[in-house]
Amino acid sequence: MKKFLYLILLALLLCSCSDDEKINFHGSDITKAKINGNFNLIDQNGIERELSDFNGDVVAIFFGFTNCPDVCPTTLIELKEIYKKIDSGKFQVLFVTLDPERDSKEVLKEYLSSFDKAFIGLTGSSENIVKMAQQYKVYREKVGEGERYTIDHGSAIYLIDQLGAVRLRYPYGFKIEGIIEDIRKLID
Repeated sequence: MKKFLYLILLALLLCSCSDDEKINFHGSDITKAKINGNFNLIDQNGIERELSDFNGDVVAIFFGFTNCPDVCPTTLIELKEIYKKIDSGKFQVLFVTLDPERDSKEVLKEYLSSFDKAFIGLTGSSENIVKMAQQYKVYREKVGEGERYTIDHGSAIYLIDQLGAVRLRYPYGFKIEGIIEDIRKLID
């Protein structure tokens, strides 16, 4: 009986020494969804970009479009506040247009300069944009005809860890203090 108790104590001790402690995040942990975050798009400077270009950084990805009247500018202002509070050498913000017909690299460059010149805007073919939106499970629908159309879209922020895994998702309006804490956890 004593031997049995010692074995139980030993097992409990070994379990408590595990390195696999679960980190508690504020955002929704979507790691198990195994989202393929890879992409091949063009930034506002004409440089081809893929997710691996940002290995070593925690990356925030937001999908939107430059003619968006409310959600996109509000979210980019929040991302600017977050960016100012994080060591920018280890954190990058990517804005992926859902309107490649109007959002050329030049348009993205001008638009993002209103928020932070360090932000990277990504555009590409409609096919590549739709593919990336589908990978991240981002809702996107063109509404209206002609030049007066708009884009209905999902408004979440996604966090990618330093190894390129899509880890966390934040709905529109999420408190930035929670996002900042989560970014710091991923950096550490």
